[in-house]
Amino acid sequence: MLAVLYDIHGNIPALEEVLKDAEAAGADRYLLGGDFASWSPWPRETIERLRGLPNTTWIRGNGERWLRDPPLDRPEVKSALEQSVSGLGTDEGWLYSLQAGKELDGVLYVHGSPLSDVESFPREPGEDDERMLAGVRDSTVVFGHSHLQFRRPGPNGTTLINPGSAGMPLDGDMRAAYALRGDEGEFELRRVEYDVELAAQAWERVGGDFGTFAAQRIRRGSDF
Repeated sequence: MLAVLYDIHGNIPALEEVLKDAEAAGADRYLLGGDFASWSPWPRETIERLRGLPNTTWIRGNGERWLRDPPLDRPEVKSALEQSVSGLGTDEGWLYSLQAGKELDGVLYVHGSPLSDVESFPREPGEDDERMLAGVRDSTVVFGHSHLQFRRPGPNGTTLINPGSAGMPLDGDMRAAYALRGDEGEFELRRVEYDVELAAQAWERVGGDFGTFAAQRIRRGSDF
């Protein structure tokens, strides 16, 4: 059984509960979908915990790409990143070098969409769906980035699945989110309770505007 984890954002309390749940359900393989731990409360601890898992497949998110390729079109983000330390040390280069996507057992895994790691499919069908598929047809596409857990049909015979965020959900449910793929190929979207306040306080200790912003996200499970 494959456990699919996206958007952990260095939230160790949430990650540990997700891994306990996945292991209890029989997971023996892991697809790790990016935005693991950069600029977070527990960066190295998160990476080391993930490295200790069996049979892992890693793909890169925008958080890993920005370690070496900051977003020039978002000067406020670029400035904030330049003033912060990722906490990842020598692992920065390795994380930046990860593959942007991976086909595994007939399913395509990407961070945001086949087109981009910062453009993600919305919950409801939209006119941009086909553009973001970038020619992908008749496939299941698993993606993250938006931190919203859902599954729906896409255009051209596709199925779109967002497992949600394991470390910073934004769909109004504060519980950690992930997915399991059974040996028959079916996906199950799952939620797990964890110590939200512990994680929020850790983000506050990170400091700065982003630390405060992230703590609010953790507590609300939303940007609103």
